[in-house]
Amino acid sequence: MKRIALGVQYDGTAFNGYQKQPDRNTVQDRLEIALEKFARVELGTTCAGRTDTGVHALEQVVHFDTGIARSMQSWVRGVNTFLPDSIAVRWATEVPEHPGQEFHARFAAFARTYHYVLYNNPIRSPLLAGRAGWVFRPLDVDLMRAAAQCLVGTHDFSAFRSSQCQAKSPVKQMHAVHIERHGEVIVFTLRASAFLHHMVRNLIGSLIYVGQGRHTPAWMKDVLEGRDRNDAAPTFMPDGLYLARIDYDPKWGLPHEAARPLPWF
Repeated sequence: MKRIALGVQYDGTAFNGYQKQPDRNTVQDRLEIALEKFARVELGTTCAGRTDTGVHALEQVVHFDTGIARSMQSWVRGVNTFLPDSIAVRWATEVPEHPGQEFHARFAAFARTYHYVLYNNPIRSPLLAGRAGWVFRPLDVDLMRAAAQCLVGTHDFSAFRSSQCQAKSPVKQMHAVHIERHGEVIVFTLRASAFLHHMVRNLIGSLIYVGQGRHTPAWMKDVLEGRDRNDAAPTFMPDGLYLARIDYDPKWGLPHEAARPLPWF
């Protein structure tokens, strides 16, 4: 049996998140249906991290085990034949075992990076519907950057955690938060050891409050330290959220195609 890793990119607008559900309208369902059609045998997959309804991925990483002998390019082109236009396998690689270690898409990951794309204009753009969040009030990027400084480091992120979160601990290490303006588009980039359920969208909503002048940057630190979800802003829309990259030890030899920022900004 060989362990194959895939880099999967998708527009999550039309799907009920990544993880399989009875209605089969999820990214994982569509991927596994395509794998079965190509391989002519059922293949179960494991992903690096589940995304919610409406959330996209520049690079989701999944793995599966198979005894089928196919070239890696065949896995890419063959599976893509059976996928909708909104999902594509971008790369495939066989991951060798190391002494006492086996690659696992979820447990071998040591960091995740998300982008949030926000359109900041008085009038919404139909061309960005489903692909970017929207705020019509002016936003001060400098204020949001100042507020984000307190997030870097190891913290209890309970204030930004969904009540439905199943993580064993709310303590995560935030490696970096970057906020860049590109004309009317603001791109937030967050890299952490892992993220809690709705954590990115809750952080974005609170940073927007600061950017609008509703709270000072110091408020963000108070909310973080207070650990009370009721003190933070409501969960922001999923439209502009992109799972951008999963980091693994180089020994696994994954291609990591999505190391660059969003290609259209």
